[in-house]
Amino acid sequence: MKKRLLLILIGSHTALMMLLVLSCASSQEIKSKQNEETDLKGELVFQSGFEGSTKVVQDLNTNDYGAPYEHIEGRDNTLTSKNDWSNDWATILKGNSMQIQYTGGDATKRFAKVIPEPKNLANHVLQFWLDDAWLASENQEKARIQANLYGIKSGFKEYSQSVRVFLTDDFNVLKNYPQKISWLTISEFWNNEWWVKDEKYGFRISLGIGKPTAQSSDLNFILNAENNGQIEVWNANNTNVKVPIGKWFTMNYYIKEGNKENGRFVISITPDGEQTQTVADVTNFTHNTTDLNPNGITGYNPLKLYTSKDVVHFVKSKGKTLQIYWDDFKLWKKR
Repeated sequence: MKKRLLLILIGSHTALMMLLVLSCASSQEIKSKQNEETDLKGELVFQSGFEGSTKVVQDLNTNDYGAPYEHIEGRDNTLTSKNDWSNDWATILKGNSMQIQYTGGDATKRFAKVIPEPKNLANHVLQFWLDDAWLASENQEKARIQANLYGIKSGFKEYSQSVRVFLTDDFNVLKNYPQKISWLTISEFWNNEWWVKDEKYGFRISLGIGKPTAQSSDLNFILNAENNGQIEVWNANNTNVKVPIGKWFTMNYYIKEGNKENGRFVISITPDGEQTQTVADVTNFTHNTTDLNPNGITGYNPLKLYTSKDVVHFVKSKGKTLQIYWDDFKLWKKR
C-alpha cells in the first residue's frame, strides 16, 4: 500500500513538473512572439481606440478654404501608454497634434467625430461622414475628410501602422457606379509633401478604393506612387482582394524608405473571422526617384476619405452617404 502511495506521489510530482515546464515553455513562447512583434514593428509611437476623453475639436482661429481646421484631443484611458492625443504627438510633430482637414465645406456636407459604434454602443469609433462636394483646393469641386500627420520632426525611414476599418453598407451602391473608379483615397504617404514651397523632391503613395470596370463589379484596392507633378512611378492595383463592406477588417501597412531595389511597401487586410490577405507587397521607390539623400516620410494621412464630386453625388443620388468608421489605430517606428 505504501509503495502504491509512493508511486502515486511520484507520478503526481512528475505530472506537476511537466505542467510547470509546459507552462514556462508556453510563457516563453508568448514572450518570444511578443519580442518578435516588437522587433518587426519597432517602437510604439502612438495608439488609440478612441475611448475615454478622445474627441474632435475645432481650431477656431484657423481658415482652410473657409472652414476651420480641427484636431483630435483627449486620452484613451483603456490603454496604458502612448495614448494621449493632447501630449504624445508633441515630440513627433511640429504641430503637436493629429489634424483633421476638409479644405472647405461645412458640417451639412462632411464631418469627423468620435461616436459610439452603432451596432456596439459600448465601443467608440472615429466616424468620417461625407455626403456632398464643395469648391475646395485647386479651385476644384470635390469632397474630402482627412487626418494629417504633417511636420514629422525626424522623417520616418521605416514604420508600420495598424487600424481597424468599417465601410458602411452605403458603399455597396458604388458597385453599380456607371464608370470605373480610380479616385477614392483612404490613405496617403508623403516623402516629401510636394506643396511645400521650394520642395524639389515631392513624392506620394496613395491607397484607395477602386472599381476596375464601367460594368457592375466588386470594389478593389488601388495603389500607386508618383513623383511631384503626378508622374507615376509604379502601381500595384489588386482586383483579386475584394474590399470588405459592412464588416470590420484590420488594415496593416509597412513602409521602408528606399529605391527600386530596397524600398518596400506592404499592405494587408484581415476581415474579422477570416484569414489575412496581402493586398500589395511592393519593392520599389518609396521616395522621389531623383532624390539622392531622402529624409524619410515627413507627413502622411493615415485616415482619409477623398473623392470626386461625381462619385459623392452618385452616392447621394441613391439616398446614401459615404461613411467610414476607424478604430484601434496603432503606429510603430523602427527608425
